Amino acid sequence: MGPTVVKQAKPMSYTREPSPVNPLPPAVWLLFAALALPELIFSAGEAGLAGGPGAVGWRLNALNAYSFSGEAFDFMVEKGRLLPEHMLRFVTYPFVFGSFTSSLFAGVILLAMGKMVGEVLGGWAVVLMFFLSGIFGALVFGLLTNQPWLVGAYPCVYGLIGTYTFLYWQRQVASGGPQGQAFMLIGVLMGIQLVFGMLFQVGYAWVGELAGFVAGFALTAFVVPGGMARVLSALRRR
Repeated sequence: MGPTVVKQAKPMSYTREPSPVNPLPPAVWLLFAALALPELIFSAGEAGLAGGPGAVGWRLNALNAYSFSGEAFDFMVEKGRLLPEHMLRFVTYPFVFGSFTSSLFAGVILLAMGKMVGEVLGGWAVVLMFFLSGIFGALVFGLLTNQPWLVGAYPCVYGLIGTYTFLYWQRQVASGGPQGQAFMLIGVLMGIQLVFGMLFQVGYAWVGELAGFVAGFALTAFVVPGGMARVLSALRRR
């Protein structure tokens, strides 16, 4: 008999298949955590899981301390004084909500829009748009309404919808596609707001939300290369 031939086993391949889902930018996760953690604490307190009997008032205390105050804004405008404790509310109000459901929907929109915008502009652009849209939304809300409070991140996430709308609109312009499709999402959302406004007493938070959308759309024109040129070209054609 001839010598026995031993075949060497082929080394195992550890090459990973590419993930079908692009990961969210870390900056978007940080924003989401900043929205979710306070809500988890408030919900745990209301459910009696933490903090004892006094925990029921945690949400209300936070709303009073960190929500955007229309009355304080009117006072500052009337007196011509900028009070730091109330100016801070421009950036803290997005992180306090009136209910768990409200925070849940805002968080879902943040993750969806943050992923799409972050893939094009980067994660920190999402953070910048989030805060600038929220500040502008609160400013317009304070100037145009007499409402005492603005709470929740909806003006901020509507700003991200504005950014996404601009990016989509720019792509439609470049490809010659129907430009109106880019505004379908905000049209649907504002339509839902109108229906709820007719059926329920929902207040004027939509003023801040619409202003946030406008801010996100307009700011993106300055961030994206050639954005302003396309806006001016579209205006000239009209």
